[in-house]
Amino acid sequence: MDLRQLRNFVTVAEQSSFTRAARILGVAQPAVSTAIKKLETELGLVLLHRQDKRVQLTAEGQELLPHAKEILSRVELAESAMTRLQQLGRGEVKIALPGMIGSYYFPALLMAFHHRYPELKLSLIEAGTREIQSMIERDEIDIGIVIDGDTQPTLETIPLTKEEMIVACALDHPLAEKESIKFEEFLEHELVMFKRGYYHRERMDQMAKTHNLEPQLAFETNLIELIRSIVRQGFAITTVLKMVVDNDPQIKAVSFAEPLFMDLHVAWKRGRALTQADRTFLDFLLEQRDSAKSI
Repeated sequence: MDLRQLRNFVTVAEQSSFTRAARILGVAQPAVSTAIKKLETELGLVLLHRQDKRVQLTAEGQELLPHAKEILSRVELAESAMTRLQQLGRGEVKIALPGMIGSYYFPALLMAFHHRYPELKLSLIEAGTREIQSMIERDEIDIGIVIDGDTQPTLETIPLTKEEMIVACALDHPLAEKESIKFEEFLEHELVMFKRGYYHRERMDQMAKTHNLEPQLAFETNLIELIRSIVRQGFAITTVLKMVVDNDPQIKAVSFAEPLFMDLHVAWKRGRALTQADRTFLDFLLEQRDSAKSI
């Protein structure tokens, strides 16, 4: 039994005619008859009743037909998937990442990737970790950058980097003189924080609950530059990834007494086959990660 025989059989069954089937398949009618006769011989079953110019399925033919259609459909899907994998030159990768990561960790990586693979299109979406996880599950994006993604059973993840969360305050803020800050001290001051739905905010809320303390929330925003501006002017303090304020001379970064870290992961849907474009982007990220570790 081969695919050509099954394709001939399905077409004849659908058309109830060898002549029409041959015309659709673009072959001579005897070739169709021969292929089906060979299939019947191999199976040891009669699949078609041949009555004058009409053809009808036998009981055995009716049993085989849905299986044959399923096989041909799966082969077609496989061929389409392989074609997509070969079409790297026309590929697109849809990526979602949190604002802090997108603004401070990824720009150089994305530019380097574009320089190496100018034919590939990168579509970027900014969202919080929870929303990114949902977008992956809904197949709205190909790859996401998530925090602590290894805890999600619906995702395939690979560790990307670990970044410290620090306290960010103005240079003349009382906390700026400290070498480290206890979490309880941090919560004694007015805060500017991300809105709910971002892992960063959830982590702070969870820690506040653990310490039975209520954060003094003065501002809520997901705009990184607005957060930095509020902190510079001394209106509030915040906690962000250290990379966000590393090169800002007007903001002091102070570690927590018990250092906090965020583990960043590259994630995609478990069980979903990556396209060649997705795999190329993923391999590039891991190459850059490993290069950074070796420095």
